[in-house]
Amino acid sequence: MASSSVFFSSQIYLSLRVDSPCKNIKKSKLFGQQLVGKSRTIFITKPNLVKDSLFRKSSPVYASCTWMPCSQIANGAFTLGTAAVLPFYTFMVVAPKAELTKKLVSSSVPYMALGLLYAYLLYLSWTPDTMRLMFASKYWLPELPGIAKMFSTEMTLASAWIHLLAVDLFAARQVYYDGLQENIETRHSVTLCLLFCPIGVLSHFITKALTRARD
Repeated sequence: MASSSVFFSSQIYLSLRVDSPCKNIKKSKLFGQQLVGKSRTIFITKPNLVKDSLFRKSSPVYASCTWMPCSQIANGAFTLGTAAVLPFYTFMVVAPKAELTKKLVSSSVPYMALGLLYAYLLYLSWTPDTMRLMFASKYWLPELPGIAKMFSTEMTLASAWIHLLAVDLFAARQVYYDGLQENIETRHSVTLCLLFCPIGVLSHFITKALTRARD
């Protein structure tokens, strides 16, 4: 005969009682199992909430997010990064040959700012499992399920977005410079670099080939 009971609250407790045919079993306790008489009670005690709380508070991520919720940091970085790159795309599209545009695009400030912001978000999103999720296969190669799990948090998604903004802007600048040097229309390709960077780069090479063929 067996009986079980589970009680849920802020404290987790599970009790499973199984009658045992064994006789003359002395009262003992081993690996969380308490043996009494002919019955065996298996129990799971609640976690040490005080110890776990102290561990979380001592972690770098917790310490960095105490002044502001991590979700708010991620959303703020997402908005700030997106707004920061838009002026550069706007000038490259609206006035590609203006001296102000050339001077603005040649600046390394946006890449340094995005790099610092990305490094900060990466620091906040880093966990002991990050490397394991990135290189989950036995050949130390990324696997899609591990990457999907790694990007399941807002902080990691925000860091990936800043990473994309920096790389896309750099690619758009290269397309812009190549267009100035070769006297090729680049406004459509630069716009695509903002939205779909690989397609923007492909568009530029196609435009470049068509322009050369026409000339």
